[in-house]
Amino acid sequence: MTPNSFYIETYGCASNKADSQIISKILKENSYIPTTFSEAQFVIINTCAVKQQTENKIKERLKELYLIYQGNKNKFIIIAGCLPHAGDNYFNIIERIVPNYSAILDLDNFEELPAIFEQIKKGKRNLFIPSKKSIDKSEFLIDYQEGKLTGIVPISEGCLGACTYCCVKNARGRLNCYNPKNIVKNVEHQLKQGIKQIYLTSQDCSTYTHDTMTLFDLVHSINNLPFQFYLRVGMLNPKFLIDHYDQLVSIFGLKKVYQFLHVPIQSGSNKVLKLMNRPYTIEDVREKLKSLREKFSYLTISTDIICGFPGETRDDFQKSINLIDFLKPEILNISKFTPRPGTKAKRMKQVSSKEIKARSIELSNIFRDSLSNINDKWKNWQGFFLTLHAGTEENQTFGRNFAYKNIFIDNFRGEYGTFVKIRINAVDGFNLHAQIIE
Repeated sequence: MTPNSFYIETYGCASNKADSQIISKILKENSYIPTTFSEAQFVIINTCAVKQQTENKIKERLKELYLIYQGNKNKFIIIAGCLPHAGDNYFNIIERIVPNYSAILDLDNFEELPAIFEQIKKGKRNLFIPSKKSIDKSEFLIDYQEGKLTGIVPISEGCLGACTYCCVKNARGRLNCYNPKNIVKNVEHQLKQGIKQIYLTSQDCSTYTHDTMTLFDLVHSINNLPFQFYLRVGMLNPKFLIDHYDQLVSIFGLKKVYQFLHVPIQSGSNKVLKLMNRPYTIEDVREKLKSLREKFSYLTISTDIICGFPGETRDDFQKSINLIDFLKPEILNISKFTPRPGTKAKRMKQVSSKEIKARSIELSNIFRDSLSNINDKWKNWQGFFLTLHAGTEENQTFGRNFAYKNIFIDNFRGEYGTFVKIRINAVDGFNLHAQIIE
């Protein structure tokens, strides 16, 4: 084991990945050394609380760590992320699983990590030091290893919603939008390192405002940076699609922005949406998405559906099927409903787990069938393609075009991170295959 060394294991969303990058930066600036799991003195588990399945996975991982290292007084386990803050009793739950944990981190006290680690080295255990204030995480300029092509920049934390199924707000709290100058500076810092695609991330990118600056203003400022790159805007609440449609059209009209929309609709039933406290109707969402696809015919759409939300009848579920039949999203994230701590949905009458499983399987099959010809329109398309990394087969390269499509080319001899002109010559369900043209 290497003294003053650390290893970070990250679960969950892009915001968590950004947090891990910030933690790593602060520790390295304070003479801590990143290393492997087995060699690390400090093992940091950056947790997620969105789904019960993920929570169970993390709990099993913590049990494993405790069984391996319970007798090792020089191996320190640190718990970060949302899970400890998901409900009132989660500190106790974690302590029962891993009694010898060294510290639980708050979500905004990363700058205090070196001082916390010093206390741990002096023998302190079960530490928790609450954050003094909400911080601007975009201030932390992220450095990457050579060859890294994808960068993440947080633009805010928390949300304005009150969805009845979500416990993340228990952890992340009210909305805190970061200074646009810091965000643009962070993006530029990463691009100077050779990053070629930037992900803007938050719990809900659609809530971003800072003084008079809108989300479009922020994206426009980034788009104007003098680098060749693609920019992906993270998840947008369907309410933004309805209330700020013109702003979204302007965003997708920018040259460097991926025409990729992640809009988690969650259900095709207005009744269920009301139970979820989602402030929009399916009719409004359908109208705006139809119009958006007419303006951007190659737009890639990703959405989320929760199967078996409390009160969802078979008729309600059929409306979700109808929505997917209409929308034909390129990406569909299906979640089997599980009640989360501290949420109103946990107190509602539950749908049976057997029925929830059956509905998720049915929707998965319907979606899988819809992919058979979803990409036919791309056949013979010509344009530029960003090479990212090796493909699934020998001498194959994977990358994306302006619409964030999965594209593979064979026998590429150039460097990753370059933009090359291609022609799509084959469609294989969700994936596209192309050849380089001069």
